[in-house]
Amino acid sequence: MGSLLDSYMTELRRGTLTLAVLSQLRTPQYGYSLVQLLEKASVTIDQSTLYPLLRRLEKQELVTSSWDTSESRPRKYYVLSDYGLEVYGQLKNEWKKMTDELTSLLEGDVNIESN
Repeated sequence: MGSLLDSYMTELRRGTLTLAVLSQLRTPQYGYSLVQLLEKASVTIDQSTLYPLLRRLEKQELVTSSWDTSESRPRKYYVLSDYGLEVYGQLKNEWKKMTDELTSLLEGDVNIESN
């Protein structure tokens, strides 16, 4: 039972993490600053999950990256591209719609009648 539940939890979390990361990239962030912002919102993300996700989002052209070498330690900053901003807006709207629908179902507001 535990491994099945873990599998479902991982599946649920995967999509929400992408949306959470996109929500914080409207302004440029580097990896550690992104982790901190997400943790403030009680969203935990492992670096071993974050960096592959950022690379995938960059490959999909949802985010762009640039290096800041003005500090002693160079940092790679990520920010939403115009396309990423558009996709984020659509995902956010879909998330809100799905959340409302699921909330109704889970609270028993929607009754399904049999034929």
